[in-house]
Amino acid sequence: MPVSATRDPRRSLALLWGQPGKPGRSGLSIGWIVDAAVKLADAEGLAALSMRRLAADLGVGTMALYTHVPGKETLLDVMFDAVLGELYREAAPRAHPGGWQAGLRFVAEENWAWYQRHPWAFELGPRPALGPNTVRKYDLELGPLENIGLTFVEMNEALSLVLNHVAAVARIAWQLGEERKRTGLSDADWWAQHEPVMTEAAQLMPYELAGRVGQAASEAANGLYDPKLAFDFGLERIIDGIGVLVERRRGLGRTSAGPAGP
Repeated sequence: MPVSATRDPRRSLALLWGQPGKPGRSGLSIGWIVDAAVKLADAEGLAALSMRRLAADLGVGTMALYTHVPGKETLLDVMFDAVLGELYREAAPRAHPGGWQAGLRFVAEENWAWYQRHPWAFELGPRPALGPNTVRKYDLELGPLENIGLTFVEMNEALSLVLNHVAAVARIAWQLGEERKRTGLSDADWWAQHEPVMTEAAQLMPYELAGRVGQAASEAANGLYDPKLAFDFGLERIIDGIGVLVERRRGLGRTSAGPAGP
């Protein structure tokens, strides 16, 4: 099936990697358009973002936008790459003190905070256009893993493991927030509705272990679920596991592990 005009990756890549366009008669530039689009998406989500709404926010006619960006799908590609540019402006992961483990923790914390600022990223597809900030992010995040004994493929998969963990828990945190807004119920309110029935039902169900573990987990999370607790615990276990692989590679030596290449 042919790619639609607004989803043609060549258009996104041309905007991402080309020279910035000059402001038009309306004073618009692609930078101003993207900044306004990000501000709108951060505040109200992608459902609120349309070319007409964006034009109204900028005080121009809708057609004025199309002289700079061919459509919403291309705009989303440029927005995503633009906000990735926020990462690691102050310090690169490789330079973070504490070795590769501290570097990966820094990567995870930076991505966690980034998702809190831009939760609309969860609504995008899994294959964004590869813009300069996307590639820069990948290059910098690989830094802590370089020269620790892993092959290139293992470096890629180790980084993916960390980033996928961050995205998964951050998505749950976002979904919980959306559910609270939709229902108007806090976690405490939700549990207050369910607890009486669950307590009565527990007397009839032979799930004693689930009850003990669930109670301990709820107390640790101070509620039903603590995303940051899950984030921290999972991250440390992932780093532990990568550490086992690093030590194994060092023990086997380069001959057994293979070259540090693709």
